[in-house]
Amino acid sequence: MYLPILADLTLWIGLGVLFIFILGVIAIYNSLVALKNKFKNAFAQIDVQLKRRYDLIPNLVETVKGYMAHERETLDAVIQARSAATSAREGAAANPGDPQSMGALMAAEEGLGGALGKLFALSEGYPDLKANQNVSSLMEELKTTENKIAFARQHYNDSVMAYNNKREMFPSSIIAGMFNFSEASMFEIGAAEREEVTNPVKVEF
Repeated sequence: MYLPILADLTLWIGLGVLFIFILGVIAIYNSLVALKNKFKNAFAQIDVQLKRRYDLIPNLVETVKGYMAHERETLDAVIQARSAATSAREGAAANPGDPQSMGALMAAEEGLGGALGKLFALSEGYPDLKANQNVSSLMEELKTTENKIAFARQHYNDSVMAYNNKREMFPSSIIAGMFNFSEASMFEIGAAEREEVTNPVKVEF
């Protein structure tokens, strides 16, 4: 008499444990999805500012071209670096957090920062350029955009860290492995771009 009751009780306990387990898996899965979407949205904010920055660069080059006719190689280098960065941005925007895409973007941004840094340094030798209001306006817009990129980058990196921490902690790591939640890459800047951000131009326009 007691055996069927005990069997039923064991079954219900087993079903209860299974139900709790399934709820736990769902909760962890949903939290990973939420964190992943959060860092993707954070990168979208970076993307907006990067596009704005890349749109300003051709205007800057065209404006300074008349004053720096003998610096054609430097001007061409800026345009080429901008083109490479634009392509890398598109790849990263299509797959935010992907190590390969983010690595390509960081390398392209480093190249662009170096090219712009050289252009800014050479501009010191052109006094007439300092009086150009268009250049002054473009430089101010670039500086403002760089500041916005820096804030957006920090938010993105914080979001990526939260996601990566979640996917690495037990028991989330098990669910992350089961559902292919791969590690996301941060967006870090190199020395050349850091110099451009903190000191975008060495002269007062």
